[in-house]
Amino acid sequence: MESLTIEQILDARLTDWRKLARALHARFLTGDFATGLRFVTAVSEAAEASNHHPDVTLTYPHVDLKLISHDAGALTRRDVELARRISEIAQDQGVKSDPHAVAEIELALDSADVAAVGPFWAALLTGSTDALHGSQVVDPKGLVPLLWFQDTDHHRTPRQRFHIDLWLPHDIAEERIAAAVAAGGTVVDNENAPSFVVLADPEGNRTCVCTSLDR
Repeated sequence: MESLTIEQILDARLTDWRKLARALHARFLTGDFATGLRFVTAVSEAAEASNHHPDVTLTYPHVDLKLISHDAGALTRRDVELARRISEIAQDQGVKSDPHAVAEIELALDSADVAAVGPFWAALLTGSTDALHGSQVVDPKGLVPLLWFQDTDHHRTPRQRFHIDLWLPHDIAEERIAAAVAAGGTVVDNENAPSFVVLADPEGNRTCVCTSLDR
């Protein structure tokens, strides 16, 4: 099935959902466990009917969902259609969404030799070197963030080789960057905004605020 562009996803007007690094994410404010369980049960029935299944996290006050077509490694029409159906279920049950609450963390490590360091990090983070896929360590259990290796030249160990990529909804990234700057941070590089903006804390530790736009 053909993967969708970010423009196609935005045109779908999925008001409850936001695309982050790869998948569609949503948070629904169920308020209590019984309501959440009822909502998840209805979602599971819709997923079975469509033969397409989201990742679901049920907690006391909310339900988090993630949609991606794993066989395509991307978002497809199946994800858009199921996202719409889940939003309809939420509306029917009186459950509201909080699309600005979603976020995703990835770790990035500067490396000049992924073949050398990749197996170490895969084994350490997941228990198996099989978790190394190209330039990424992907935990099949979903317990640790994705780690990706940023290509760099051979050099002496710099002050900081790790940094965090924080994926945010495209419509709140500027607000979050402004809050970080107001709290003492600085914008190091915004040349690639809105795709990503590099920030630094008062000690110079860097992070990237990423969105799905312009990718």
